[in-house]
Amino acid sequence: QVQLVESGGALVHPGGSLRLSCAASGFTGDYYAIAWFRQAPGKEREGVSCIGGTWDNTVYADSVKGRFTISRDSAKNTIFLQRNSLKPEDTAIYYCATELSSLCKLDPTYPIWGHGTQVTVSS
Repeated sequence: QVQLVESGGALVHPGGSLRLSCAASGFTGDYYAIAWFRQAPGKEREGVSCIGGTWDNTVYADSVKGRFTISRDSAKNTIFLQRNSLKPEDTAIYYCATELSSLCKLDPTYPIWGHGTQVTVSS
């Protein structure tokens, strides 16, 4: 069974850092693109970052470039999202998603989603 499980969400102060994890099971994550999205209350789901299959190319939304870093641990079949210089506007539920394709995209049309992890940035 293909499954994605996010973890690492927390309450963090502005300017702080946090690393989110997306553990994949039921498929070998190396070959497929996995993307991170976020959804703040009352807003549409927004693509944040994606790491492609095979070549590990990365894509970032303009709003997070220079602050977020996506990476893959093949041995753990896990994707990470390192988030630095956090701002209150980064507060959202963060989801990972895949469609078992090697190509990255940041539109929320993926068929396979995790349940999300809550990140709150507040003083």
